[in-house]
Amino acid sequence: QLQLVESGGVLVQPGVSLRLSCTVPEFSMPYYIIAWFRQAPVKERQGVSCIGSRDDSTYYTDSVKGRFAISRDSAKNTVYLQISRLKAEDTGVYYCAAQLGAKLVTRQCADWRLYRVWGQGTQVTVSS
Repeated sequence: QLQLVESGGVLVQPGVSLRLSCTVPEFSMPYYIIAWFRQAPVKERQGVSCIGSRDDSTYYTDSVKGRFAISRDSAKNTVYLQISRLKAEDTGVYYCAAQLGAKLVTRQCADWRLYRVWGQGTQVTVSS
């Protein structure tokens, strides 16, 4: 069964930076999109960023633009999410997910219903 593995979640103070990692298995399909989602307590899962394997095109939801950066290291089969200037509202469980066969990165990539392959999540807590 395909599964992604997230890591890097910790308890941090506001204002610092953090990098999350998502280890991606070898997919039989050449094209896929990896997305990062976060879920705060008693809130819906929110798509924050996506990256496509075809051309490394990216998408960010408006609320994280300028602070979040997604990247992909194909040699390490890893997708990263760099978060700068962490805020208390960044607290939550961060999940990565794969949309297999998808070529184009559009704003729809942030819709969790499009994803069938998920990781177990990694907890990020921002608190002073």
